[in-house]
Amino acid sequence: MTVYEFKATTLDGEPVPLEKYRDNVLLIVNVASRCGFTPQYAVLEKLYEKYRQQGFLVLGFPSNQFGGQEPGSADEIKTFCQSQYGITFPLFAKTDVNGANAHPLYEFLKSERPGILGTQRIKWNFTKFLVDRQGHPIKRYSPQDKPESLERDIETALGRPPAAR
Repeated sequence: MTVYEFKATTLDGEPVPLEKYRDNVLLIVNVASRCGFTPQYAVLEKLYEKYRQQGFLVLGFPSNQFGGQEPGSADEIKTFCQSQYGITFPLFAKTDVNGANAHPLYEFLKSERPGILGTQRIKWNFTKFLVDRQGHPIKRYSPQDKPESLERDIETALGRPPAAR
């Protein structure tokens, strides 16, 4: 199983099969506009701009499950991200990442890359998953892991050709 078997809905309400992102290295992040980690948006955008020509994408999934830190509508989220951080990477509809209504993509990511001591639960906003070009999650990062600290892992993943495993 890979991330390519899932679908997600964009902030604009368009259903997108993640197959669309095949052969790219992905960084999948649950994001929020009113979180102490929200400034990570700036670095995520810089990484996206730096590596997108090499096949790197950041996919942002707003979540309101942690302290109500993403209360806005899709339009409000989009406006905030563009005006405050110049976000150009793909953003998806508000998504549950834990619990009975967790998106199947997040259930997959958590099972493939559990957290510390094998916990699968997402602990907070800005948990990050690095996915290789074949759609396999290769690493999980905590919200405290600054996006700039992921750069070496991103470069390593980009160096793997699409057909390699």
